[in-house]
Formats: sequence, C-alpha cells, structure tokens
Amino acid sequence: MGWEEWVGLPDLSLPAIKAKVDTGARTSALHAVAIEPFGTEAKPQVRFIMHPDPSDPSVEVVCSAKVIDRRNVTSSNGSTELRYVIRSTVHIGGKKWPVDISLTNRETMGYRMLLGRSALVDEVSVSPSLSFQQPQLSFSVYKKPQGRKAIPRRPLRIGILTQEPKNYSNRRMIEAGEVRGHVVDCIETSRCYMAINAHKPEVYYDGAPLPRYDAIIPRIGSRMTFYGMAVVRQFESMGVYCLNKSSSIGNSRDKLLAHQVLAQHGLGMPTTAFAKSSRDTKGIIDLVGGSPVVVKLLESTQGKGVVLAETRKAASALVDAFRGLNAHFLVQEFVKEANGSDLRCFVVDGKVVGAMMRTAQAGEFRSNVHQGGTVKRVKLKREETRMAIKAAKILKLNVAGVDILRSDTGPKILEVNSSPGLEGIENATKGDIAGDIIQCIENNVRTVFRTRGK
Repeated sequence: MGWEEWVGLPDLSLPAIKAKVDTGARTSALHAVAIEPFGTEAKPQVRFIMHPDPSDPSVEVVCSAKVIDRRNVTSSNGSTELRYVIRSTVHIGGKKWPVDISLTNRETMGYRMLLGRSALVDEVSVSPSLSFQQPQLSFSVYKKPQGRKAIPRRPLRIGILTQEPKNYSNRRMIEAGEVRGHVVDCIETSRCYMAINAHKPEVYYDGAPLPRYDAIIPRIGSRMTFYGMAVVRQFESMGVYCLNKSSSIGNSRDKLLAHQVLAQHGLGMPTTAFAKSSRDTKGIIDLVGGSPVVVKLLESTQGKGVVLAETRKAASALVDAFRGLNAHFLVQEFVKEANGSDLRCFVVDGKVVGAMMRTAQAGEFRSNVHQGGTVKRVKLKREETRMAIKAAKILKLNVAGVDILRSDTGPKILEVNSSPGLEGIENATKGDIAGDIIQCIENNVRTVFRTRGK
C-alpha cells in the first residue's frame, strides 16, 4: 500500500473512504461526530455520524457498532483523548480483515480515516513514497440509491411507545430486538411531552430530552390515541422512522373512515350503517338487513363497546341507548354463518406472516382473546391473503392485524388494527412474529446515506 489509499468499511455502511496510512501511529482512527453511546454495561453500543467526503459535508452516514473498549489515545500533536473503540472489517484491494478503530472528530484533518500500524496484517507492506497502489474508489457511491440488500444491518436503538411496558407483546419485541443486537427501550406515552419548533424538535421524558432513536414502534391504546398520535408525529418531525405513521394509526382507529376507504377500494365488508342522532331507528336497522345486528361504538377495542342485538326490539333499544349517550356508533349485519369465529391475519411489511382463527366461547359472539376466545392456526385462502395485504397497504400500515369473517358471499373485513397483540398469534402459529417486526424495522432503517438540505 501507499501512504494514502481508498478503503471500505462495509459493516458501517462506508463503502468508500480516503485513508492516510501511518505506520508511526499505533491506533487507527475514524472521523465521527454526534457520538452517542447506548445499550447496557454488558452490551455497550455507540452511534455516530460520519461525513466521508471532506469536500462535501452535506453527505452524512449514520453508523452504529458494538463498543469493544474505551481507551486514552495520544494524537500526533501530543494531546490525549478518551475514545470509544469499535471493531469493523476493512476492505482494501480485494482483501478484508478486522480492524480496531477509535472514534474522534477529524474534521480539521485531510483524511477521514487514519490506518495505524496495528491494523496492518503480516502480508501488507507500505511504501511511504507511493500513493493509491490499490484500486481507487469514488465518493459518488453515496449519491446512488441504496437497496435493502446493499446496506448491512447495524445495531439500532428502538423505542416502543406504550402504556403497558411489561405486557407480552412488548417483552417479546424487546427479546427479539436484543437477540439481533439491538437496544430496545419502552417509553410510556403519557410521560412524554414535546418541544415543538422548527429548529430542534424534541420529545422530553421525565424532565430530560429522549435520546435519538433509530425507530419507534407505536403501541398506542385506544384511550391514548389523540395524544399518542401527537407524540408519534413529533418523532416523525425529528426524522425517526416510525413503524406505523401517525396518520395511518389515525385512519385505522377511525372505524368509519377505515370502512369508507376500504369500501372505495372494493374490499368486502359486512353491510354497515353509521349514525349519531338520527331518529330513524327502523331505517338504520333495515339498512343492514334487519336483526340480528351488531352495534359498535367507534372507539371500541378488544371487543369492548361491541354488542349483539338478536331481535329487532333489542336492536332498537341499543340504537336508542347509544343515541341517548350522544355517541358515534356503527350498526352492522350479523354474519351468522361465521359461527362466532373470525380470522386474524397478521401483516408485516406487506406480507402475511401468521394467521389464526379466533372462536368465541360458549354464549359469546365476540371472538377476541381478551373476551375469552380460543385461537388456533389456520391456513388462509388465496383471496383472504390478498385481502389482508391490500387492506394494510390501503391504510399504509407496515404492521397490521386484519380481522376477516368467512361468509357465504366471500371474505369480509371486520376491522384493521394498527397495534395488534402478539400473544395469541405467536401461541397459535408458534412463529416468531416479534422477529418479523424487528426485521421490518431493519429493512426500512438500512437506508442511512442522506444529503442534508436536499
């Protein structure tokens, strides 16, 4: 090698860097700004921003890696600095080997990387009078679109926005994330508050700003929808990848809007009527084919606020009661042939990763697990798979639980859930649905090259 060479650090998503080869320096160094440690004492990680092209600071790459040490490093000017040390694979001229690298701000240096003598393996020799003896690379690689497979997986800091940090779903996603080398924190939604401004939007938590997250998993309960969506929007304004966007969560939570949008795209649903203060109780019931009917509050979740009226008299009483509460509600046809069962199709990143049949307990028509329903794995028909994927796509949900009834006239969508629980589906399918969710995040956070101001 010459005294300067093009090198690549693909593990850090840095395919092209100009490095100074300095046999007088023991430790290798890499330019890093906004250095932020995260993780635990047992599994420390560090994230930083790298500007690979000294002539174009607008190009930046977000990197993260496991910390292998913190040590004092003395630079050529005699100053000593305590630095994080990481290990990464260096690629030079068709060869590759692991190198320990310290992180420091090299903004005033001509080279973004210094390759010290401890990084030079036995078969490498250096000619101080020569330069670029190995194949030359180009900074133009950072301007090209990066496909999902082009950029390696890196350790991520993931936040779960929830009010129930210890429930099954959150425990499983933490477990799945940590198995893959990520750090996953639970953030209680109600304890967040926001600094809303154009210069530096932030989310505060118990008196201090939250650290920078690579991704947020919104697990917002129905009672926290309005405030939870505001917190998700704040993370979006900070440039954080949100597994389901605030607008998509809002659209799925508004049952009326979701029904209208899905109907516009030709997806089958039970015949539905919507009302608030109409006095035409008979007309509302007739619209859905008469009794029996299902009456739902718009804000219902986990089967709560959903009532079956088996006779016209009972249906009229329910409609009148909901109207008297000044509540928004839906009246739907009752699909008798479903026999108290429905399908929960779990969609992640445009694929159905699991499906189960939920069956109501004796004397109950609601099949929700929270209402005592039983579950078993089920094989979906092609039309049911297509319908579930299309519904999630229409509502722009990366993760969704799509509930479908099997009827004599074909599958019908009951609703689309933006925060589906994992316990029932994982127990029924024995699948790693939590792992699929983490994989979805990895796929969507991999694009780390960005040009500021563009």
